[in-house]
Amino acid sequence: MKRRTKIVLAVVAVVLGSAGTTLAVGARPTSHPVVAADLGTSRAGSDLEGLVDQPGPVTVETVVAADWEVDREGLINLEHPEAKAAGLHPGKEPIRIFLHAFRHPQRGLFLVDTGVEHALGVDPAKSAVGPWVASAMNAETLRVRTDTAAFIGRQSSPISGVFLTHLHADHIMGSPDVPANVPLFVGPGESAGRSAMGLVMGPLTDRELAGKGPLREWRFEADPSHLFAGVLDVFGDGTVWAVAVPGHTRGSTAYLVRTPTGPVLFTGDACHTRFGWEHHVEPGTFSWDVPRSRESLKQLEELVARHPRIDVRLGHQDLRE
Repeated sequence: MKRRTKIVLAVVAVVLGSAGTTLAVGARPTSHPVVAADLGTSRAGSDLEGLVDQPGPVTVETVVAADWEVDREGLINLEHPEAKAAGLHPGKEPIRIFLHAFRHPQRGLFLVDTGVEHALGVDPAKSAVGPWVASAMNAETLRVRTDTAAFIGRQSSPISGVFLTHLHADHIMGSPDVPANVPLFVGPGESAGRSAMGLVMGPLTDRELAGKGPLREWRFEADPSHLFAGVLDVFGDGTVWAVAVPGHTRGSTAYLVRTPTGPVLFTGDACHTRFGWEHHVEPGTFSWDVPRSRESLKQLEELVARHPRIDVRLGHQDLRE
């Protein structure tokens, strides 16, 4: 049975209790409120590239929040010629859930995505995911290494904000551990659009975000240099950039930061795997729009080809190993 079908069956009782007439047309990814972000200045992609190779003041840290296994056909488009040539078949693919953080000397400490909440590693029944969805998501293979509460507890300063690459569960599972007053930023349209999966995953996303302030939606504009779908200079000083990479989801967003040792790119799920990046293969069935996902991946790969010093941090595997 397909993993998504299992998820539907696992939470159908919850959905039927709240879906009402939306069953016929689907539901949004979340009902959580959204406002326009108060950060970010629209810039051309060429502006980003003019600065990207200059050392910057931002420091970064990536920790492995958890090890996991999920369906390969969701992570990699197995219909792509490169995937077929490599003999890839449906099955389980080992992945990681990452928690990224960066520290700006004036703006403070920010997370990129949220890792895994403490309760999921201790008692899944008490987590926002809950026991039924945890079972359907193959959570029995999930091994928590560092939960978000523990990570935040080790920091010398509070979290100033969370930059989400998108709203899929594996990128917001640490949200319950994030203090309620911390602003969450997300790509445009990420909470829009109705689908059958929204009936299933929408309630889960709402639970993960419960008690938080409204999602702050990046205000991308068309890139006048036509290199990307949109680019924002987040703090206005050229140190941290948000790049629109729609495809995996409507509002998928990558982030690039300039550090003393070179630029670091957080792709989110514009690319999940090492195979996908090295063979130019976009994500598979987990994506909202595979052709757009292919185009966004191509744009990021071309950026890195032009600036090979960029340290690429993929969605779920490590290029550095």
